[in-house]
Order: sequence, then structure tokens, then C-alpha cells
Amino acid sequence: MTELVVAALAFAIWVYLLLLRGGFWRAAERDDDVDGAAFTPAVWPRVVAVVPARNEAEVIATAVQSLARQDYAGVFDIVVVDDHSTDGTGVIARDSARAAHAAERVQVLSAPDLAEGWTGKLWAVNCGATFAETLPAPPDYLLFSDADIAHEPGALTALVRRAQRDELVLTSLMAKLRCESFAERALIPAFIYFFRMLYPFEWVNRPDLAMAAAAGGCMLVRRDALRAAGGFAAVRRELIDDCALARLLKPHGRIWLGLTDRARSLRAFRCVGDIRRMVSRSAYAQLRYSPWILLGTVAALAVTCLAPPLLALGGSGLARWLAAAAWALMALSLQPTLRFYRVSPWWGPALPVIAGAYLGFTLDSAWQHWRGRGGMWKGRAHVPATGRR
Repeated sequence: MTELVVAALAFAIWVYLLLLRGGFWRAAERDDDVDGAAFTPAVWPRVVAVVPARNEAEVIATAVQSLARQDYAGVFDIVVVDDHSTDGTGVIARDSARAAHAAERVQVLSAPDLAEGWTGKLWAVNCGATFAETLPAPPDYLLFSDADIAHEPGALTALVRRAQRDELVLTSLMAKLRCESFAERALIPAFIYFFRMLYPFEWVNRPDLAMAAAAGGCMLVRRDALRAAGGFAAVRRELIDDCALARLLKPHGRIWLGLTDRARSLRAFRCVGDIRRMVSRSAYAQLRYSPWILLGTVAALAVTCLAPPLLALGGSGLARWLAAAAWALMALSLQPTLRFYRVSPWWGPALPVIAGAYLGFTLDSAWQHWRGRGGMWKGRAHVPATGRR
């Protein structure tokens, strides 16, 4: 009887997820619509890109040059904030700007010492945004781009077109992550899939719903809306800074989040451990550092993702058939994301194993937090009690 209850619950959950969870699995919100290309602003607004960088020597040159080579028709400047790097990131950024014949448009700043009550990335981003405010002609928009993101030449033009056409205060693209190594093919599409399950883009993009999210690798923000919302000081303690910024801005206007091929991540995840560290950095923060929410998450994943294959292979009667149907729905729901990342559809049936891996990463995130090493990234640990990193 217990088997039947669990199998029926798992099947019902997957029916709900596929039919009533904002169509998250379809991966339909993308930045390649043709209407946006037909819209041209009367005056192209001024834009300043802010790129926080901490020990990014491996990728910063490509990231800066991709920004410097944008075919944007308006005024576009770039600010790289070197956040106490020890690997020559700032020097490489300057050299890459000169190599792209854009030295006059690229400023490399050294971030001041981390202020009390701020997380590291937000402090660096705030320094760049503050510098942009002091320019003789402050920008209309700020483009926040991570140091490991490379943009196609037309990426900024497309972003501004959408922002202007739809009167958006925040336009964000989920940069396409690298998907080449075995670990990346196994885990990266599911990472994007689970993010969309948590924050269905269709719901994020609806002005009548409170749900808000963004992807920190590429965010175009209207400067006056950011200032009216209280600036980065209002979210200075947040570890998941992109979603916090989206929640801050949505009451001030429309936001939009979608997938893209125009921005791609340069960061390589060569092994499962690399992906574990990325996820563990913020997974427990997503659960608000609550052991009760963690316990609920473990139970929910066990029923939703782990039980279907176990009961389909080892159960009997109706429980086996319901579990098999839940497993099939799970595998099918991953297919649009697998196609977007151009990896084998056979990773779909493996989703329960992949979900188990992410559950392990989440437990590791909680363990690191309890050890006082929560949010560890590039030698800094985020500690919520004090706000220090």
C-alpha cells in the first residue's frame, strides 16, 4: 500500500509540474524572437558594462574583448572591477582592451577593501555602478556581465532593443554554459532545468505575478529604476545576488528572463567536483539556511525523482506502472533542454540519478555552512551572521 501511495504521489506531482508549473520544461523563453530585431529606438541609450572580476586570468581577456567588439550604435563603455585578484586579472583586462583597440572605452578599477555587511561580488558590482554614476554623462542602462561570459557582437543591441520595446527595468539572459566534458553533459542541462523548475521563466516575465529571478551572468538594468529601488545597498548581504536584484526591481517595472545563444560561459567544469563547488556555494542559501526546508527538500526530491525508478524496477502491480509513467514524464520533460544544449536525449532517463547528485551537492552546501565555510568562492566564505566574506 505504501508503494502505491508513493507512486501515485510521484505521478501526480509530475503531471502538475508539466501542466501547471508555467511550462518551465519547454525552454520556450528565448531571446531570438524576430519582432525585437524590427524595433529600433529613436535614440540608442548610453550603456556602461560593469564586470566584477576576482582571479579570472583564464577568461577575462576573452570576456573583455567580446564586450569591446559589440556592434552597438549608441555610446558604450566598459568598467572592469578587479576584486583583489592575485593572478594579474587587472593587467590582463587592460592588455586585452588595448589589443581590441578599445583602451579609451575600458576602465579597470581596483575594488576597495570589502565593506562590513556586503558580500564580495555585490561590493565589486556596487563599486562599478557607483563609478558609472560619476561619469560626465551617466548611462541610461547598466549591463552587469560576469568575467567568464563572452557575448556575440550583436548581443547588446538585442538586449537594448528588447528592453526599450517592452519597457523593461531588468532584461536578463541565462548565458549558455559550457557543455563539453562528461561532467558538463551529465549535469549542466539539468542545472538549467532545475533552475527553470524553481523559477519558471513564464511566471518571472509576467508583471501580474510576484515571482522574480535573473541570471547574474548577463543583466541589463535601467539605471534610474535601480536607483529608485535603493541600489545594491538594498541587497548587499545576498549571496544569490541576481535573484535578489530581480525581486528588488520587479515592483518598479517589468522584468524579463530568457535563454540565449548570444552569451556563453567560458568557465570549464572538467569534473563533477567543479560543478559540486559551484552548486554548493549557494544551494543552502536558496533554502534560506533552514534545516527544516532542507529536510523538506530531501523528502520532496526522494518522492519526486528517486522513488519512480526504484518502484518502476522493483515494485509491483499498479504502483510499478504509475512509477514507470512518472519516470517517463520526467525523462520527456528534460528533452527540450537537452536539445538546446545539443546533448544526447538518453540523458533524460538518467534524470533521477542526476537529481540525486544535486541533492548531494545541496547537503554538502548545508554541511559547509555549518562548518563556517558557507558560500566559499575564490578564497572567500560568506557568513550570513556577520555579512562578511
